[in-house]
Amino acid sequence: MLNIDSIDVYYGSVQALWKVSLTVAEGEITVVVGSNGAGKTTLLKTISGLLHPKSGNIFFFGKKIDKAPPYEIVKMGIAHVPEGRHLFPYMTVEENLEMGAHLMRDKQEIAETLDWVYQIFPILKERRNQLARTLSGGEQQMLAIGRGLMSKPKLLMLDEPSLGLAPKLVLQVFDLVKKINNDEGITILLVEQNVRQALQIAHKAYVLENGRIIMEDKGQELLHNEHVKKAYLGL
Repeated sequence: MLNIDSIDVYYGSVQALWKVSLTVAEGEITVVVGSNGAGKTTLLKTISGLLHPKSGNIFFFGKKIDKAPPYEIVKMGIAHVPEGRHLFPYMTVEENLEMGAHLMRDKQEIAETLDWVYQIFPILKERRNQLARTLSGGEQQMLAIGRGLMSKPKLLMLDEPSLGLAPKLVLQVFDLVKKINNDEGITILLVEQNVRQALQIAHKAYVLENGRIIMEDKGQELLHNEHVKKAYLGL
């Protein structure tokens, strides 16, 4: 589905990613783990067209997308749920969700997609007339994910969805990610600092350190890798 081939990415003259390559298989959860500052957010911004690689290529279903603008990438079926949620705090839940469908022109399609998202997140339907700023942290994360789903993506990219949440809510978010993948059949690319939880749900996983992919394997295999245990799990 998604193939990233040896990309180098810069912020001005400062290099952030070095020869990064990875693949995301259709129907799976692919996870990229690493510490803060490893380059995980940069990777997602590059896939979604907010940054462009200086060298290397990105293909989505065989089509080269590394020079495409963000709106074209959304049209192709890639949705990016950013770190920190970035909701519109003084808009209602439903208005925030509708913003995720801004490229749709068919009102009936928007209404049907909204109903679909409400089926996944019943609490958002209950809260649909509330301002986004009045939601709990967990509900705000659901809203951010729901807004991403409103574009009916083939690939949903999640940037640190557990960030800032209480431990109980963190578990709920990871259960939700599994549900979206299993029940809705949506392919997911997840980047996370919560290495243990992320690897437990990953079909395939990569470890990103200092802008470089240093290892890849099945999620369960990396959970038992000595470097991962020592560097990320405190074992």
